[in-house]
Amino acid sequence: MPSLWSLLEHRAAADPDGLCIVDEHGHELTFATARAGALRMAAGLAARGVGDGTVVSWELPNWLETIQLTLALSRLGAVQNPLVPILRAREVGFICRQARSEFLVVPDSYASFDYVGMANGIAAAHPGLCVLVAPRDLVDGDPDALPPLVDDGPLMARWLFYTSGTTADPKGARHTDESVIAATRGFIEALSITDADRVSLILPITHVGGVVHLMASLLTGAPLVSAAAFDPESTVLHLREQGATTLPGGMPFIHAYFAFQDRHPELDPLFPAGRLMAHGGAPKPPSLFYEAKRRLGTAGIVSGYGMTECPMAIWNRPGDADADLATTEGRPVSGVELRCVTADGGVGGAGEEGEVRVRGPQMMLGYVDASLDSGAFDSDGFFRSGDLGIIDGNGRLTITGRLKDIIIRNMENISAQELENLLHTHGAVADVAVIGVPNERTGEIACAVVVPADAANPPSLDELCRHLVDRGLSNRKLPERLELVDALPRNAMQKILKNELRSRFG
Repeated sequence: MPSLWSLLEHRAAADPDGLCIVDEHGHELTFATARAGALRMAAGLAARGVGDGTVVSWELPNWLETIQLTLALSRLGAVQNPLVPILRAREVGFICRQARSEFLVVPDSYASFDYVGMANGIAAAHPGLCVLVAPRDLVDGDPDALPPLVDDGPLMARWLFYTSGTTADPKGARHTDESVIAATRGFIEALSITDADRVSLILPITHVGGVVHLMASLLTGAPLVSAAAFDPESTVLHLREQGATTLPGGMPFIHAYFAFQDRHPELDPLFPAGRLMAHGGAPKPPSLFYEAKRRLGTAGIVSGYGMTECPMAIWNRPGDADADLATTEGRPVSGVELRCVTADGGVGGAGEEGEVRVRGPQMMLGYVDASLDSGAFDSDGFFRSGDLGIIDGNGRLTITGRLKDIIIRNMENISAQELENLLHTHGAVADVAVIGVPNERTGEIACAVVVPADAANPPSLDELCRHLVDRGLSNRKLPERLELVDALPRNAMQKILKNELRSRFG
């Protein structure tokens, strides 16, 4: 069966001197040096007891050594549990306990946080958990001492990817190499990635999307342009200087590009080699697409849709019409089936809103906590996303909100996303989230949580409501409360943590 390691072996044999990845310091790995370093690291890990089926949790930034670690673990047949670096003791401890991790790998020093102290505290409460500290080179050994390659079966879970933790406890999705490779093929197909590309790897390698980017490099030969953390000055310059062709397209990145452009008008165009800005994991306001295309060029923001449980399922394509790129998430990639299920349980027709459900070869095997599986899938094996959406006559998906993100005021439904998209078009709004907060009279009211474009001159609630009415919004949907904040809480994939906002303002 295909595996991450077999992809590396094939690429290193076909193109040993080809560039695999370059980081923000100009350090590089070719496919051959990535393989050689991974073999040495695998030997060192094997000497420490890591082998076939060993569960290894690792919480590391986008270092070159992290790339070699995940390759080394694949060579050994370990079960990998990547953890995004923003997770702290409560989440990491819960995950290590539930995943039955035998090793926890953390950085010796990164982002002014004591990962070693956190890991040792977790290990003290979890007998049998061994902490490995990564001073960039981790462990080394003799590749000749490595055990034989593991012959994987198609249903062997080699990855435990945990959801972003927007709920009380993270949920672990069990993936095979085959399912992640299927997601990668969909990503490559939709964005037409070839060896002529330079693909940005700015999102965490510890997310399923990060591993997909690594696999995309191995499948196509396209080099990765990476950075351990996003800096609005140095990282943007790094992407430009390295000739990145696919760029991160989430809202915080786009606004960082705008600000960089304002500071450096002489660097026009900002990304001379850029083809597109790839975006997934969170909604984007349509107005942002048009502004980004006008200011930054390229094909604009090419968005996709998926989830940890079924990643890279839906994508727009770079040649699609602007109206589709601005307002939809695209069409299913090869092998993916998509439907919207209405409140009465029927499959919705074109233009009919319902819960988005998907199935395809990139689907997880199930959750680490198997008791969650029955509620996650319907009787036809489709994953229940919890998102509301509409599929048009051309098979394009538009996300209209969340089942749990509908505000019910006076027994009428208000879409938080509809309000957010319209509020984003107000010049005084830099960022916004709309939440429902309890109200004794109406059940809930809509509360707009706004990051003002100018903190010294924030918009008023009346001003925002007039703006919404001018854009055709019904009076019954207007927000009744405004809260001003410096920034919205977001997870590693830039999803707004509305549970935190509800706790704060509800």
